[in-house]
Parts: sequence; structure tokens; C-alpha cells
Amino acid sequence: MKQFLDKDFLLETETAKELFHKYAKDMPIFDYHCHLTAKEIAEDRRFSSIAEAWLGEDHYKWRLLRANGVPEEYVTGSKSDKEKFIKWAETVPQLIGNPLYHWTHLELQRCFGIDEVLTSETAEQIWQKSNKKIQQGNFSAREIIKQFDVRALCTTDDPVDSLDYHKQLKEDHSFDTKVLPTFRPDGALNIHADTFVNWIERLESVYGSVIYTFTEFLQALSNRVDYFHEVGCRLSDHGLDSSFYVDADQQTCEIIFEKARNKRSISEEEATQFKSYVLVFLGKLYSNKGWSMQFHIGGLRSTNTRMLEKVGPNTGFDSIADFTYAEDLSNLLNELDITNELPKTILYNLNPRDNYMMATMAGNFQGDIPGKIQFGTAWWFNDQRDGMEAQIKTLANVGILSRFIGMLTDSRSLLSYTRHEYFRRILCNIVGKWVENGEYPNDVESLGKLVQDISFNNIERYLDIELER
Repeated sequence: MKQFLDKDFLLETETAKELFHKYAKDMPIFDYHCHLTAKEIAEDRRFSSIAEAWLGEDHYKWRLLRANGVPEEYVTGSKSDKEKFIKWAETVPQLIGNPLYHWTHLELQRCFGIDEVLTSETAEQIWQKSNKKIQQGNFSAREIIKQFDVRALCTTDDPVDSLDYHKQLKEDHSFDTKVLPTFRPDGALNIHADTFVNWIERLESVYGSVIYTFTEFLQALSNRVDYFHEVGCRLSDHGLDSSFYVDADQQTCEIIFEKARNKRSISEEEATQFKSYVLVFLGKLYSNKGWSMQFHIGGLRSTNTRMLEKVGPNTGFDSIADFTYAEDLSNLLNELDITNELPKTILYNLNPRDNYMMATMAGNFQGDIPGKIQFGTAWWFNDQRDGMEAQIKTLANVGILSRFIGMLTDSRSLLSYTRHEYFRRILCNIVGKWVENGEYPNDVESLGKLVQDISFNNIERYLDIELER
């Protein structure tokens, strides 16, 4: 029987062990999609306790606390850090089969040097040991990033953001990790949202001019793309949670924009027309800049009205949507490809039902650049062992696994970098099994290069961002 979370955790063959320990384990990290903020890195955020670092913004853990019957006051409410930590310690032993059981203990080991299993009985001891580590002074945002050898990370930023902290970090030569913004224009796309007019007013403020017309709106977006590019942005991102492509023309969108600007109701069809036109417009801008474009498709967000009103959005009340969008995605990519203005694109699906659709869709628009259209890593509810294995095997079955750009954290927690290790172990285990089943030659040096490329090298080449070695 193997020991819990030993050095060969998740590695089932000798080939897998060699690939991980000799090739993948010590590769640096390029976390090209996360929800950290440049502010906390620029200010070198420090934590008062393990609960603040661990539970403060982690909706993955919040969902499980609620599922274990823990009252909200111990989740996002007013209870003390220690009381919240104790409730998590009581919950963890119930999580057999859940990736949070592995992640919790990987983070205890890698971040705090704690090998004990977290239970209600060990909670006090782990609370004391972890907080002692935090209080030593070397447990800050920058130190954590350095500890995991993160060479670059991409935050997720609204076009109306000033990016002042990114500029501050760019000029700070005492910190080697590149912290780059990502252009996330969901506020510009969701014309039907109650927040749209307020978002336009914020856009006007950073643009420096009143926006009366759709043409002026597009000019303002173009201006913000230019600004983001100057600060180092090379990547955009879009959350697409409903239909997102129909044929649309600028004249129609002028009318739709005017209606929204005057706070008149927008139909679902009009919202889709508007979103479609703006996505194509932005895609062409990205192509011109040499950026890559990300689509995160399939979230069903803020489903619980009572809790949305109580604790706000992005607090763990989202799930997987089941709308179909193959035709929308095909038409959108094709519209950009017709004029040869389709940028490098990374596609993520939240519903695992869509794995093969998404992977084969990527294959329709490849060319010129190795792996130009990526079937992105297992996202959100899928970034667990079964989901990662399914994504890797689907890509291998219908595409070229060796061109895959690998893992990201998609996290608000600085302690989530252990997810890269988790992914690398799973990747090496899959490849190791193929070799030992006689499905691929036992060329460990070549396979070592493959897992190193997927772990780090491919994303560095894909985004064309040269990093310090």
C-alpha cells in the first residue's frame, strides 16, 4: 500500500515516476490565467492567518463548507478566522474523492511544510504551526510566487482598469516575475445587463470623452486595447454564458446601442447581435496586435438569488450550463478567419459533454502557427483528476497533445500553485501508462521534452513572451 501523498502520488508506473521527477517536477510556472490582483502583488500582501490565506476568497472551499451544513457565518460571515478554519478542518475528512482533499494537503506540505492530515483533532496543532510560518515574515504574495518559481502570471482585468499596479510592477526591478494584464471586456459585451450604462460611464472616464454612439464606443474599446498593449498585455479573455453569435451589421448595432444608452429594454436577439459584432471587432484588434484570445464558455452564474443578495457574485453559487453553441463558435471563428484575422485562440468548455466538440472545433482553424487554436485545459469544475485526464486524452485523440499549452490556476488564491504539480503528475501518469502498455516507444528523453513543453515551454512560445531563465 502506498503512503498518503508520498513522492510518487498519482504516479502509477516507473515511466511516469521518471518523467515527473526528472523532467516535469522542477519546471517553472507560467500561470497565464488567474484571478489574483496586481495590487496584492505590488503591495506584497501579507496574511494574518492561514484562514485568511486559505479561505478568504476560495469559493471552491465555500461550496464544500455549505454542503457539509456549515452556517454561512463560518463561510463568508463574521466568525473569526480561527472559527472558520476549525469548520474547514471538520469538513476536510468528509472529502474522500474530492480534489480539495488532495489540494488541501498539497498546500499544507508545499506552503507550510506540514505533513499531518487535517482533521478536527489536528486542527489546533496545524493552526499554530501554519500561523507561525506566516508570522516569520517570508510568507507574502511575492515570496509565495518566488517559492513556486512562477516566471510570469496573467491577471484578469476590466478594460476600465487603470493598470497602475501593473505599471508599478513593471518598473520594480526587485521582483523578477512578470505580472501581465489580461483584457476581459465582459462589461462591454453584456449590453442587456443592468450595469451596462454605468460601465459605459466608467469607460468614458478612462477614455476621456463622452460616448454617445456605437462608433464612439468601438473607438473607445480600441483605445483601451492600445493602452493595455503598452502596459504589456498580450492576452484577452471572454466569459460566454449564452448564445454569442448571429449575423449583425454596424447600423443595427448603432440602434441597439442607442436603446441601451437610453435605458430602454434590449431583446435577447438584440443582445446577441450586439455581442457578436463586438466580438468580431475585438478579435480583429487582437489579431492586429498579435494577442491571443480566450473564450470561457458555459457557466451558469449567480443561480441563488437569496444568496446573491446576501453575499454577492462569485461566491460559489455558479454551476455548469447546458446550452449548445457549436454553431455559434464555428461561425464566430469562421467570420474572423475569412479575412485571415483570427488570432491565436484558447477554447475552454465548462460542460464536459462538449469536450470532443470543442477539441474538433479547434482543429477546423489550425494553420501557420503550431497549436494556433488550443483546446484549453480542464476548467473550473473540471480541474480535477477525471476532468484533466478526459481533456488530455480528448486532445490526444483528435489533435496534437505535444503542442498543448498546459495548466493554469484560474484562482484567486496565492496558494493554488500546487495545482500545476497536480496537473503535471496526472500528465506524466497518462504518458507513462501509454509507454508501459506498449502504445508508444520508451523514449524517455523525447517524452521528457514533451512534458516539459506542456508544463512551461509551449505557453512561453505561444504568447511570444521571453522570460528570464
